[in-house]
Amino acid sequence: MRVIVQPGVFDAAALMQGFGAGAGAVVTFTGLVRGDDGLVALEIEHYPGMTERALQDHAQAAVGRFGLADVLVVHRHGRMEVGEPIMMVATAARHRRAAFDAADFLMDWLKSRAPFWKREIGPEGPRGWVSAKDEDEAALGRW
Repeated sequence: MRVIVQPGVFDAAALMQGFGAGAGAVVTFTGLVRGDDGLVALEIEHYPGMTERALQDHAQAAVGRFGLADVLVVHRHGRMEVGEPIMMVATAARHRRAAFDAADFLMDWLKSRAPFWKREIGPEGPRGWVSAKDEDEAALGRW
């Protein structure tokens, strides 16, 4: 199990080398900065130490709940331009349903509860901090 919180762009292919060896299923998801509504960039802040612990705890909960063989959570902080990766989740399990469900479980929590603060940047400058969306909160309720 690995949790990585970093400012720079990550290499998903390199991170996946050897991941889930011996498992029957591996699921990956990578979130990118969308250019919706003229968005130019996204800034993400966090509290070092606290954020990593929270992500580790939730990843460990996913391992126990879904019987995962391995899990990887990568999340960036700092400024990210449109099209750049924000985060990645990878899960490995004996069977595909557990791997898919675990990835959904992790993503739903990351979107709603992970201790990151996001601010949108438009052509005119910072727009303000982003709150969790109602649909993200509803998705979290599944678990």
